[in-house]
Amino acid sequence: MEIKILWSDSALADLEEIFDYHKAKASPGIARNLVKSIIQKAQILESNPLLGVKEPLLSARAFEYRYLVEKNYKIIYRFNDNLIKVNTIFDCRQSPNKLESLKDK
Repeated sequence: MEIKILWSDSALADLEEIFDYHKAKASPGIARNLVKSIIQKAQILESNPLLGVKEPLLSARAFEYRYLVEKNYKIIYRFNDNLIKVNTIFDCRQSPNKLESLKDK
């Protein structure tokens, strides 16, 4: 069976914010390359969905959340029924407590 990746609205908004921030602070090219590298990292999950490490800050949730790291960002996702749902892209330079606000959707 084919494994699909679904990006939540929140994760897409995160990518847009990352792009806008790096476009303003560095350059459009750097912003584009960073977002592209995050997306490419997530695509690895299609062939190995359990590759990511279990996210300990979300261990009490109904779903098992995992993450991959790309540069300064955690790609937070969950996997079940041949579907990978990327829930958020978390900037690791923030307080880890912000991760607790992640919604189970």
